[in-house]
Amino acid sequence: MNIQKSDSHLIMSLNAVGVVAAYGLLALSLYLSTEVPLSTKGYWGMGIVLLTLSLINLVKYRFDARAYEDRIRQLEEARNERLLEDFVSDPKNP
Repeated sequence: MNIQKSDSHLIMSLNAVGVVAAYGLLALSLYLSTEVPLSTKGYWGMGIVLLTLSLINLVKYRFDARAYEDRIRQLEEARNERLLEDFVSDPKNP
């Protein structure tokens, strides 16, 4: 279990570095593009920020939906296990 935790930490760190590098290079390219007016650069920047927020929300909602489905499945399994235990331990059953 400890190995999986360190692997996921490494993958998350690598993804974070990639995102920071992408934003840095994008900011540098917007800064160095001299033919594009400042208002257009700001519009592109706002679009990128809003796209990032939308993607974060999408991932969060998908994660929440998966957690909800897992929780429902666990509850159904526990209920079925309880019903089986009650059936097996009932002295009235032949």
